Amino acid sequence: MSLTTKLFRHYLDYRLRRIDYFRRHPIEVQQAQLRLRLAQGRRCAFGRDHGLDRVKTAEEFARQVPCYDYERFKPYVERMFGGEKSVTAPGKVTLYARSSGTTSDRSKYIPITRHSILWNHTLGMRDVVGLYLDAYPASRLLKGRTLTLGGNCFVEEGNLVGDLSALLLHETTHWGMSMRAPSIATALLKDFDEKINRIADECASQHITAFAGVPSWNLELMRRVLERTGKKHLLEVWPDMELFLHGGVEFAPYRQAYRELIPSDQMHYMETYNASEGFFAAADDPTRDDMLLMLDYGTYYEFREGDRIVPLEGVECGKTYAMLITSDNGLWRYEIGDTVTFTSTDPYRIRFAGRTRQFINVFGEELIVDNADRALTMACQQTGAVVTEYTVAPCYMSIEHQGAHEWIVEFEVEPDSLDHFAEALDQALRSVNSDYDAKRHSTIERQHLTVVKRGFFLEWLKNRHKNKVPRLANDRRIADELHAVMKQEK
Repeated sequence: MSLTTKLFRHYLDYRLRRIDYFRRHPIEVQQAQLRLRLAQGRRCAFGRDHGLDRVKTAEEFARQVPCYDYERFKPYVERMFGGEKSVTAPGKVTLYARSSGTTSDRSKYIPITRHSILWNHTLGMRDVVGLYLDAYPASRLLKGRTLTLGGNCFVEEGNLVGDLSALLLHETTHWGMSMRAPSIATALLKDFDEKINRIADECASQHITAFAGVPSWNLELMRRVLERTGKKHLLEVWPDMELFLHGGVEFAPYRQAYRELIPSDQMHYMETYNASEGFFAAADDPTRDDMLLMLDYGTYYEFREGDRIVPLEGVECGKTYAMLITSDNGLWRYEIGDTVTFTSTDPYRIRFAGRTRQFINVFGEELIVDNADRALTMACQQTGAVVTEYTVAPCYMSIEHQGAHEWIVEFEVEPDSLDHFAEALDQALRSVNSDYDAKRHSTIERQHLTVVKRGFFLEWLKNRHKNKVPRLANDRRIADELHAVMKQEK
């Protein structure tokens, strides 16, 4: 074992002790995070605007500072982007994760401080390695490199703007670069097809033991690797591959496709929750399907259920909440647009439940992404199907027809029959969502199934400069856009 590896393992042992501490003392750690954020805020224009010098407790903080979404917070972002110092975070902020969101074409510029890169995002990825090695002590992960498929970034008005993955790569230390692939020049290429071709050529001969990123984009990358190497599966290219660190979307629809790409019982899949706004959670127990909420990453959490907002100690298991953060990247009581469901409060564990705007409730069915993902997994298991992408939209009632949902689906492996798949999906939805089941007895009929060709969604994403397919929409804007593309291709 090299000296560098020994030192890194020593550091990981230290972090595992810190993680165990916040597991046992979550509220104490969160109160400390709030005190640190208040101390920062008092030095900024935001703190002066909201009288943070008078705020001492969580209760005073909740009374004194209103909740923000992006539109309300945008004037502060514009001041920072224009070069003003100490607006919502100390000093000058020159890094911004740009996102057009999942239901809007408007660009959002999320401030990223260099402090948050080091003590939030980078710390999170190091902790993930520590948690993995703790679960699998015989792992040879550190013997090789982690392949990372990132986005791109560019300079705008003196600021570095782009995908979070690209900003993190741009700011990666020399030590960090020694543990990852491909080269920075390749990783930051703008053209996706050129990038994945270069990665396939550059990395096929390297010792890759893990890869990380969004499942859909990595699936296309891995297919390209096999295409260019002529191999049947990835273990013929990288025999020591053992870990995929995934996040951004539910992994269940992709699991079977990855099993076919990497046919090994020694391959592990570890979920992380690393959004533009912060690194929030990571899987810490291979026997579970939830994630540990990371409490010492510079973030103070609050959670909204309807009009009620509670701190961490106020949440309940089984309930779904919208998440608000106050963090060291200069966001204050900021609702990030994600919902999570708590699976445990000792320690605090969550599942990603979807976006606050991604749901369907046209007919009172209250369908959320978690319902859809679970039902889809059940239908695939029953019919032998493998689904790579999907999106769902309502079909409105008319005089002649009941309402329904339209599922636009891309199969990696088609089911034994489309009718069997549709029936299995319908029954699964009824089993996981009682409101849907009730409406199936009255106002809506079995879902309508539209199948698109393989690669359809990836091409659509590239043309829209997005990296995630919106799973659910409460209107037909996305579905109608997809149908227009299908019509053009005929």
